[in-house]
Amino acid sequence: MVFLYQIIFSKKSEKQLSKLEKDIQKRIVGVLERIKIRPHSYVKNLIGKSFSRLRVGDYRIILSIDNNKLIIFVIELGHRKKIYKNKL
Repeated sequence: MVFLYQIIFSKKSEKQLSKLEKDIQKRIVGVLERIKIRPHSYVKNLIGKSFSRLRVGDYRIILSIDNNKLIIFVIELGHRKKIYKNKL
């Protein structure tokens, strides 16, 4: 039996996504759709945090995965040079 996770964006991540170019937006959304079946095989845990990261080219998506409710919560996304400088 295959379980699909639901993807939920935070207000901040929606705003960050809307500021990106259309082709990058499509790529990020496509990757998020792809990981809905088995997200843990695509993400890496952040050291010292309860969050995970997903790599999409030069962009990173910071997310939290709730296995009990089958939810992938997108916290933040952005270019790899800037995303880790923000306080998580």
